[in-house]
Amino acid sequence: MSASTSKKSKEKEQQEIVATFQKLREEQKAVASKSAELQIEQKSHELVIETLKEVEKDRKCFRMIGGVLVERTVGEVLPALEQNRDQITRLIESLQSQIVTKGKEINDFREKHNIRFQGENETSQKSNGEQSTQAKSSGVLVERSA
Repeated sequence: MSASTSKKSKEKEQQEIVATFQKLREEQKAVASKSAELQIEQKSHELVIETLKEVEKDRKCFRMIGGVLVERTVGEVLPALEQNRDQITRLIESLQSQIVTKGKEINDFREKHNIRFQGENETSQKSNGEQSTQAKSSGVLVERSA
């Protein structure tokens, strides 16, 4: 009975480790996704700013603010757009540093718990001939027993 209980608790612990690892990866993906979304928004701001710089400052333009379309002049809108672009740039830089930090956390977690991806090279256990026939990584997590 104790061997069976020990085996079940070890399996449960391994499942928790894998779940934690997957959660870390999902968090990193979410931050990367938000960063990509903001980069698109930043490029959109850049395009509008470049277009408005060529237009007269007193020309009428429309801007969406909180779902409401408001009438302004180019002279009023341009500084606000530049400020928004700068804020987006700072936010992207912050998200990029979060991605790097999360990546380090994931790598540390992998090393601590000896997590390997299925198909990942194990040079210490395989010869060069076996490595050439090894399948590509399929994204499935497998933990090696120590």
